[in-house]
Amino acid sequence: MQKQKLLKKLLSGSKNIRFNEIVNCAKAFGFRLNRVSGGHHIFDHPDIQEIINLQNVNGKAKPYQVKQLLKIVEKHNLNMEETR
Repeated sequence: MQKQKLLKKLLSGSKNIRFNEIVNCAKAFGFRLNRVSGGHHIFDHPDIQEIINLQNVNGKAKPYQVKQLLKIVEKHNLNMEETR
């Protein structure tokens, strides 16, 4: 899915977000996978101190974690990178 289309899907508040979609979105905003602890995928960003915790629940992302990602993106005015 194109990055802009994916972002629109996330912003629409859809509760039907696949885990790989949220991971791709996080990576597009410059987050990188730091570690996996059990079912928790921990992402960090080189320019900010906050981390993102994403969980894969039967192939889906948890809606509150999608909201957390969007809040951090907005708070730090992050832009999608074109080269990913």
